[in-house]
Amino acid sequence: MSAPLAGLRVVELAGLGPTPHACMVLADLGADVVQVRRAAQAGPDGVTDADAGLWRGRRVVEADLKDPADLALVRDLVDRADVLVEGFRPGTTERLGLGPEECRRRNPRLVYARMTGWGQDGPLARAAGHDINYLATTGLLGLMGPADGPPAPPLSLVADFGGGSMLLVAGVLAALLERATSGDGQVVDAAMVDGANLLGQLQWSWLAAGRSTGDRASDLLNGSAPCYTTYTCADGRYVAVGALEEPFWRTLLELLDLDPAVVGDRWDATQWPRQRALLGGRFVTRTRDEWASVVDGTDACVTAVLDLSEAPAHPHARARAAYVEVDGHLQAAPAPRFSRSAPRTPVPPSVVGGEQVLASWS
Repeated sequence: MSAPLAGLRVVELAGLGPTPHACMVLADLGADVVQVRRAAQAGPDGVTDADAGLWRGRRVVEADLKDPADLALVRDLVDRADVLVEGFRPGTTERLGLGPEECRRRNPRLVYARMTGWGQDGPLARAAGHDINYLATTGLLGLMGPADGPPAPPLSLVADFGGGSMLLVAGVLAALLERATSGDGQVVDAAMVDGANLLGQLQWSWLAAGRSTGDRASDLLNGSAPCYTTYTCADGRYVAVGALEEPFWRTLLELLDLDPAVVGDRWDATQWPRQRALLGGRFVTRTRDEWASVVDGTDACVTAVLDLSEAPAHPHARARAAYVEVDGHLQAAPAPRFSRSAPRTPVPPSVVGGEQVLASWS
């Protein structure tokens, strides 16, 4: 069976983080992605190609876009592509001669997808930034982390990959669907700050409904609430508790041998520090894996907090084949799953000549 995006041709102008991640997702789903990049260079920490795990499943053409011959080759690739993805600051591809007007004049059906932190316009459009900065301006970072400490950055998962990569993929697929009707491509402006804001719509809904006051001390999902946080166990490792609904909360208290009347109303945020101390006092009496055994088969919504070396060995991960080996290293398996047009197992990137790609796209 063909993968869902089989036959789709994508040119990726290599960038960092969310740009290769978005193109990895497209490649996982069967698109023929060709990454155009300069020869390998060490990153700011001295590590060369640290993001190479995001390049799987595509061919790589090494080119210098400031070289006229290389630029001409890349233009020829774009002429035959369905999608171009770039992640430079606004105006960069225009200066290189690969801007959307130029590319779509030559290839009107092209979907030109632009990944930036702040978007193509606005006062911050050309400012530098990272996930933490985009989150900070949406108000969402201020809600992350318990109230007794500073806001906690969520790795780079929310703005970079959730708000950036995933929203760019959604935009590309929507533009391709529209093109099937109109016959014309268009420009997709995927800004990480916009995507992160969209991911936070539940928080805006809760604020409007009065469930949230907008401060971390009373936020239900940031680790402040005793029913939705992590606890330290006897061995210094952790369990995660997500007992939001009443039946799950009651089951949890029963397993912890805590009287609900003593614990009190879990919706009263003024009681949360005392309640967290009560639950914490129970969890610290056993090791993480002992608690995992106690809660196994129950609806207490308690799970062991695994590290990256443990996660692939978890029985559920094994049953779902949630990890694959690519070039001798474990990586996350493609997602989502399809009943009929299953994506292929990812393969390492391969460096090829541009003329070879043009021949295959003729």
